[in-house]
Amino acid sequence: MITSGLTTSFKKEIMLAVHDLDTDVLKMALYTSAADLGPATTVYTASGESTGTGYTAGGEILLNVTVDSGQQTGFASFDNPTWPGSSLTARGALIYNSSKSNKSIAVINFGTDQTTVAQAFNVVLPPDTPESAAIRIS
Repeated sequence: MITSGLTTSFKKEIMLAVHDLDTDVLKMALYTSAADLGPATTVYTASGESTGTGYTAGGEILLNVTVDSGQQTGFASFDNPTWPGSSLTARGALIYNSSKSNKSIAVINFGTDQTTVAQAFNVVLPPDTPESAAIRIS
């Protein structure tokens, strides 16, 4: 089962200054419906990870990460990740910090299986605003 949200470990680690989202390398890995991801996920795992043409285990680096704030909320934004020319199925994703021992940040459930056959697999994230960014702390 994949349950969306920030991971509990990330909430604690951000208070301990473990993560620096301005300089650390963040990645997104894709997962099938067989994955067990949610608030208790502490690190990247290959268990239940998607496989297929155009996808490499560990996922993609998130590009153009920026940290901002507004309306009493801090949030991070980045470009929508893409796996061009892929043939795979994914039900969700894990955002994690590869600079910090692959510590987890957030889990996203796509709601249904998403499949591509020899085409780009695009993850379209919510708008980068205090109300809807994928990574936000109020």
